Amino acid sequence: MYQFGFEKLEVWKEARKLTVAIYRLTEKFPEREKFGLTNQLRRSSVSVAANIAEGTTRSSAKDQAYFTSISYGSLMEAMSHLITAVDLNFITYEELSSIRSMIQPLSLKINNLRNTQLRKAGKG
Repeated sequence: MYQFGFEKLEVWKEARKLTVAIYRLTEKFPEREKFGLTNQLRRSSVSVAANIAEGTTRSSAKDQAYFTSISYGSLMEAMSHLITAVDLNFITYEELSSIRSMIQPLSLKINNLRNTQLRKAGKG
């Protein structure tokens, strides 16, 4: 079966795994948070992989780096939401640590991808 370019990227694959983990984690959030923190956390996690994919469609390295930057921002947004979830006792500190162990290496890979794209654009 044909694969699009982004489907071959390890960074995109890891972002997908993070999204699945976050969806599973938020299933236990209170129902009252369905349109609050649950939605915000899910949307930010989906945005990480989606912006990596969208960036691969751009012809210039500068435009690619722009979407990779958005992906990184969404990852940091998700991390912030997860910390808030701990503060509100929706998840445990151990659950946060488990997800953080996925986020930290993913953040490095996204940052490295962005730096490579900026070098190609002559801005790095």
